[in-house]
Amino acid sequence: MARPDARPTPLGQGRVSRVLLTVGAILALVAGGWTLYHSSAPVVAVDAAPVRPAHPPLPRSPATAISIPAVSLEAPVVGLGLDRQGRLATPPMDAPRQAGWYERGASPGEPGTALMVGHRDTRTGPAVFLNLAQLRPGDEIDVDRADRRTAVFTVDAVRTYRKAEFPDARVYGHTDRPELRLLTCGGRFDPKTGYAANIVVFSHLTGVRPTADRS
Repeated sequence: MARPDARPTPLGQGRVSRVLLTVGAILALVAGGWTLYHSSAPVVAVDAAPVRPAHPPLPRSPATAISIPAVSLEAPVVGLGLDRQGRLATPPMDAPRQAGWYERGASPGEPGTALMVGHRDTRTGPAVFLNLAQLRPGDEIDVDRADRRTAVFTVDAVRTYRKAEFPDARVYGHTDRPELRLLTCGGRFDPKTGYAANIVVFSHLTGVRPTADRS
């Protein structure tokens, strides 16, 4: 498997999906975490709300935190890269309340598809993205950036895909406007094979404001 470039632009479905597929095969063996698989039709689909106008894109700046008021979520964000085998790293299992941003792709607010992942649960209990499936079109996702601006994304749709039907191009494919995907595991859990499906939240940039002090 060819290693992605240091900063792939755009996030191509082939490179990123192959990396995440390898990670999914590993994480499917543990109780919890998130797993991503390859393939193309949802088992659950939440109808999209009327699309809100996209905000002009922002320059590149790393993500530092995420907040989703609709599910009472606030969490720090860590950058994710690749390990020596060319596989995407994941948020630490001993830090289940952290989310991870794929920092070699678009940053939240840049043109293109920014990816953010998090565990649904771990052996110690619920984790950061436990309630992603409860989101609905029109809900807002706030992503704090290192430049002290908060990128506000509006949820367009929430999808649950069986592991054999994951649509790489739709989830990882490049977009001209700034978009954000949140990903975690979902569906039924089997102790031997892990979760049967994956939850994907589709959203796009609709606003920007100064980052509030969350201390």
